[in-house]
Amino acid sequence: MNRKIVLTGFSIFILGIFVQWQPDTIQTVVAIDSITNGSVYRLTLTDASYSFDSARYSIFIPHGISKIRGVFVHQHGCTMEGRGVSTAYDIQYQAFAKKWGLALVGPDLYSASGNCHNWRDPESGSAAALIKALEEVGKTSGHPELGVAPWLLWGHSGGGYWTLGMLRDYSEQILAVFAYSPAFDPAWDYPASAYKVPLMIRHAGMEDAPFANCLATALHTFDKLRKSGGYVSIAYTPYQTHNYSFVRYMAIPFYEAVLAQRLPDGKSSALRDMDESKAWLGDTLLLNTYQSSGYKGNKSAMCWLPDSTTTAKWKEYVITGTVVDRTPPDPPYNLKMTVKHNNMVELSWSADADIESGINHFNIFKGGKFITRFPEFGAYQRFDTNGDDAIPVTLPNLTLELTGIAMDGEKISISTVNHFLLESSRVEF
Repeated sequence: MNRKIVLTGFSIFILGIFVQWQPDTIQTVVAIDSITNGSVYRLTLTDASYSFDSARYSIFIPHGISKIRGVFVHQHGCTMEGRGVSTAYDIQYQAFAKKWGLALVGPDLYSASGNCHNWRDPESGSAAALIKALEEVGKTSGHPELGVAPWLLWGHSGGGYWTLGMLRDYSEQILAVFAYSPAFDPAWDYPASAYKVPLMIRHAGMEDAPFANCLATALHTFDKLRKSGGYVSIAYTPYQTHNYSFVRYMAIPFYEAVLAQRLPDGKSSALRDMDESKAWLGDTLLLNTYQSSGYKGNKSAMCWLPDSTTTAKWKEYVITGTVVDRTPPDPPYNLKMTVKHNNMVELSWSADADIESGINHFNIFKGGKFITRFPEFGAYQRFDTNGDDAIPVTLPNLTLELTGIAMDGEKISISTVNHFLLESSRVEF
């Protein structure tokens, strides 16, 4: 169901939500999309005060979460409107969200001119729209804490500029920021509260126009914040490009290190400070790393990293352009086999994505021997190395018909394979 309501200063119930509209506000409420491991809420906001045309949000909330602890916002770059929705259906990010009690937000910010200059600054209305969307979905979902939960921000290019603007304006609400090739070299200063927010900037070095200012953005932002004691690092991959990087393999472990230290501990609702005793430093030129507490040189010239594990992954990422997953995924579960007739069976199962590298495919065995894979070709879900978008958004059902199968007592089993081709243990139907 899709309803579009145009009101001027009225209150109304829509899909069980009591909403107060201000003059010249249009809101589209879309029915909840219930998927295997959670619910996706989609809505569109427009307002005469916005400098752009509309803000559309797809927000995933995992099943089984009693309280949302944080919000991961994955902001697309310029000219990439319409791709943000994929974040809510990204099984790797969904697994990350489930582990940490997060909601996933995929924004799509539209401007008739196609110009991200109309939304790239939070003061354009893009910050107000995000806050409004979280409040409204919080009411709909029965999770009012969604409207006040702290944010993990991710942004690419113009979206990276937006995350830095949010760091300027909402630093006390932010857990961490990952800026992927942030653009436009912002000239503003940051409040002291921003110095406590871990920020990792990925950039690809010297680039031709129109991306040449991304190097300046990285260097100037780093210098400005590090000289004031800010927690900033640069992940420099010069052999990649502005629109090509395996950023999630670095972003997720960076976020996990920060979440472990900053999420409220239950004794207080306040965000905790990072533990300086665990911090490390990285040299972007020589790629040497040092424990921060024992380093005697100029710390402000070094990348700040939250712990030793993140430091090792940062070093691997800047050398190789990726972070290798070294642990196998969990096996499938909820297995069911239905015998259709003597030589045909239907298999169905459930699976949780590997947080480190998602799901590439499933292997099927009979009597311990490989017989086929699912899907037959390609990946179950992969991600685009430009905008980090999940492909495909709509996943096939985890069901498979096997024909020509002799029912001779040999067991049929299945395993999960991640994107580094590590395989789970096999489980029998």
